[in-house]
Amino acid sequence: MSETERSTAPETEPVQQPKQETFLEEVWDFLKTLIISMIVVFGITNFIVRPIQVIGSSMYPTLQPDAVGLANILGRKTAGLSRFDIAIIYVDQNKDYLVKRVVGLPGETVSYQGGRLYINGEEVEEPFFDEAYVSGYNGAFMQDVAPITLGANEYYCLGDNRPASKDSRYYGPFTDEQIVAKGALILYPFSQFGVKSW
Repeated sequence: MSETERSTAPETEPVQQPKQETFLEEVWDFLKTLIISMIVVFGITNFIVRPIQVIGSSMYPTLQPDAVGLANILGRKTAGLSRFDIAIIYVDQNKDYLVKRVVGLPGETVSYQGGRLYINGEEVEEPFFDEAYVSGYNGAFMQDVAPITLGANEYYCLGDNRPASKDSRYYGPFTDEQIVAKGALILYPFSQFGVKSW
């Protein structure tokens, strides 16, 4: 190669080394990601859906013990509650959440006679029951409950497994503020996957 050719050949660009992040930059990136994730999780679990786990057998066979899923906070706030909705209830005295079913609505008089539900003196069917399971108790599935008239913001809530449920028969009516979500999208066990009274 001649001297002229050597002088006109393009010079190669020096290879730039990738910029290495300092330790403080890495920590800051981690903290930003963590803070954003916490805000997103807080927003979802306080305004849209709430993770739930069914402890005990008070909702059996509708919900299996240890079932895991999501409850509908947004639907609770926008659509309110209807009779026989599944409700997620906060109980202040033991700092815990209960999963029960709404039976009586504000202003109604609720009672049970001979295992049958009466609202304002009229019998109301409870179609969500597993009749084979109920009949196994030979008429002792649900004891009588004297008439109770609910206040303007009170709900009477019971577990589907009446003999094994601590509910409004024990705690009394629950207030509107105590019912934080409704329905249950069951994720596990897979055999129960799906929406229960959403």
